[in-house]
Amino acid sequence: MTRTEEIRQRLEEAFSPRELEVIDDSEKHRGHAGYQEGGESHFSVKLRTETFDGMSRIARHRAVHDALGKDLISKIHALSLDLQS
Repeated sequence: MTRTEEIRQRLEEAFSPRELEVIDDSEKHRGHAGYQEGGESHFSVKLRTETFDGMSRIARHRAVHDALGKDLISKIHALSLDLQS
């Protein structure tokens, strides 16, 4: 399973989102710090879920990081999050 697939699976399980986009942006960062040959190092996530109702922006980010887990987060150099309820 690719990291993209793993991110998608963990977020779907944790949040049952009505909208979820996971984009591997790694190629845009070729030659920059954290770039890994083959990609899977820089990601953008757009997530829409009712789970975020009433949560602050920081709480939403923490919830996503918790859902992804330390094991997966440690393999990702950059993670851009667009999170809304």
